[in-house]
Amino acid sequence: MSYNGSNGLRLILPSDGALDEPSRDFMKACSLSVKRPSSRRYTGFIPTIKGATVLFQRAADVTSKIEEASADLGITGLDRYLEYHREGGDAILIMEDLGFGQCDLVLAVPNAWLDVTSMSDLADVALEFRQQGRPLRIATKFHRLVRRFLLEHGINHFNLIMTSGAIEAAPAAGFADLIADLTASGETLRENRLRPLEDGTVLSAQACLVGNRATLRKNSQALRQTRAILEMMEGYLQSRGYYRLSANLRAKSAEDVASKILTKRELAGFRGPTVSRVYNVDGEGWHTVNLVISRERMLEVTDHLRSVGATDISVSPLGYMFKEQCAAYEALLRKLGV
Repeated sequence: MSYNGSNGLRLILPSDGALDEPSRDFMKACSLSVKRPSSRRYTGFIPTIKGATVLFQRAADVTSKIEEASADLGITGLDRYLEYHREGGDAILIMEDLGFGQCDLVLAVPNAWLDVTSMSDLADVALEFRQQGRPLRIATKFHRLVRRFLLEHGINHFNLIMTSGAIEAAPAAGFADLIADLTASGETLRENRLRPLEDGTVLSAQACLVGNRATLRKNSQALRQTRAILEMMEGYLQSRGYYRLSANLRAKSAEDVASKILTKRELAGFRGPTVSRVYNVDGEGWHTVNLVISRERMLEVTDHLRSVGATDISVSPLGYMFKEQCAAYEALLRKLGV
């Protein structure tokens, strides 16, 4: 496939599994709503990114499609990227945490294994099995990640068993001793009489954004469109947890208002207060103050403003917060070497 710089961006979204709907919800929250003419169509578009094409693929295939240059960007789970990407290949991690799809890849043993609660206990079991002439059998879809984790904990006599069905049923069915699988709440494990080891978390993962180094480097239009997407995603993510607080305060001047608020600098907002005069009919010296604050300090800031005479205090969430530059895009440029 050739890239002449005039091809629009190709973005893959998961079409199944736990990241399907949340990925589209995330895109919408970033003002990047995806339009799909029909649920039977495997392509769509983003009205705010002219010329970009959205492709829908199984979540398990997103990394491989990026790797083979069938698309430029894709949303998938960090677990799937780390498991399936080719070392030294063109699939690169662009944004590691998109703020949704949180889950853990854990080693879970049957409840009947009462004395096995840690990785050191599991190492003892693996040694016992070896002395009996058989390996520890672990059902999982994440062979690379689990193998590395086991070796790091001194367990080197094991078989990793691939299963296409429900992994949780493997121990009860008798073709595995324990499992390594993704869990968000742990409910499915409990229902199947399994429990995770105390220190058996292989990986804590979430949705991430990956891209193809070669196509983004060669395709100038796709790179420009990628920048627009990264700006909106990063601006949205940076705004979460911050609010704009507005209040009215009687004072002789804007400077007087600022000095009162700045008596507690830690409660004076993200960068400090913005103060403007209120032109009211009774001629009294009212001013409006605006602060950008974190959710954690909302009540502290409210009490501080009340203590200096503020009233009519209102709070609204921020939609986006853009900083001096888009850190994700600058990091991408460094990876591309452009």
